[in-house]
Amino acid sequence: MSARPDGTAPVSGAHALGAGPVRAPGAVPDGAEPDALLPDGLTPERSTPERSVPEGSVAAGSGPDAAAGPGAGAAAAACAEAVEPGRGRGRVDVSVLSSGHNVADARLHRHCAALRRAGLTVEVLARGERQDAPPGTLFRPLTAAGRVRRGLHALSLPARARGQVLVTLDPDLVPAARLSRALRPGRRLVVDVHEDYLALLSDRAWATGPAGLVARVWARSATALSRGADLTAVADDHVPPLEAADRMVVRNLPDFRLLPAPHQPGAVPRALYVGDVRESRGLTAMLWAIEAAPGWELDVVGPVAPHSIPAVERWKATSPAADRVRFHGRMPPARAWELARGAWVGLALLESTRAFAEAIPSKVYEYLACGLPVVTTPLPRAAELVGGQGAGAVAADGEAAGRILSAWSGADAEGYRRARAAALDWSAAHRGGPTPYDELAEAVAALLRRDPLPGGSGATLSVA
Repeated sequence: MSARPDGTAPVSGAHALGAGPVRAPGAVPDGAEPDALLPDGLTPERSTPERSVPEGSVAAGSGPDAAAGPGAGAAAAACAEAVEPGRGRGRVDVSVLSSGHNVADARLHRHCAALRRAGLTVEVLARGERQDAPPGTLFRPLTAAGRVRRGLHALSLPARARGQVLVTLDPDLVPAARLSRALRPGRRLVVDVHEDYLALLSDRAWATGPAGLVARVWARSATALSRGADLTAVADDHVPPLEAADRMVVRNLPDFRLLPAPHQPGAVPRALYVGDVRESRGLTAMLWAIEAAPGWELDVVGPVAPHSIPAVERWKATSPAADRVRFHGRMPPARAWELARGAWVGLALLESTRAFAEAIPSKVYEYLACGLPVVTTPLPRAAELVGGQGAGAVAADGEAAGRILSAWSGADAEGYRRARAAALDWSAAHRGGPTPYDELAEAVAALLRRDPLPGGSGATLSVA
């Protein structure tokens, strides 16, 4: 067993570092500023300057290779074709705003796909590249992130937005969005709270000392202000605010239209991870697992957190398993989930932090939707879902996960077949029908019609 990726254990068979750093594609360049103000689950990276894409450009997808199976490809094409000629500079129904997320963010894509299916014109103001934007949207890219730049975006984006309804994805946008609504009669506000922001601060290395204090004050203020939105969408029952004028629980269930249909496992056993890449999200455990499972390969999709890049460099330079792991960097959801084709399992080896203890990672649902058995750490709700369905296994740590993988491709092949059959059953049972995002999109359409929202008068509408 070679060194832990974080360098805390001796290295056996270590090799000298190469002449240049080994950087995961899409990782943050040296000297990039860390995530600013509040956690957003994504790391800063360089993106297209706003002038490089004309405002009102219609995002038509990520090219021919972006379609995630027949259903997803058709949905993407339909969304792109649904934008009426000449409407790019006309009326915009909904502006989806993010000061911190990249336009390739999965929840952002699910929101936009549902809004488009509801027949609404959608613009997106966020960082990133045009080819990564949700199909059929009007993408207005922002310049690269940084502490100062993000703060300026948080203050200016609501005023720059053209939509009658604003949908904010980051807490630092809420104060300016509330002000914009007050100053523009008829404008409505939807605040999407996808994390327990205070809990997530414990997972951010920068959130200590004065910076951490400011971030906590800001998180509490944004949470309080989000209660007064026309609609407050939260990602789970436990996510604050627990009370609001109109509160809707919009869980991170999969949108099958954005995912490939289940496929047969490939000839080579291969695991898949899609999400934020850092130690608390299972980076160390995943690499341990592959070291402990000879013959297995791993695809890692997502931006590597800046503080994790040195650990990845050390591991790639010293581990005998380095040639079996591929870091793909950030991808839009359709391209990312193409890697589920032929994969054997999905990995969700998150640590038991305050933010994760009560949550179910969205990737667990998405793996199951793709027919992939899941190997998860014993987070209560994730373990209950996977164990209760028999659609995977629970591993205490990376080495235990490696033993499970080795057994599934060897002596316990029958155990793998049972887990895969259970995952396929879950996928078939949940495929079709409206998603929580469709229910939210209908609520947004109701705001445009100025109809009363379901669950009003301070009630919570839970969309399962």
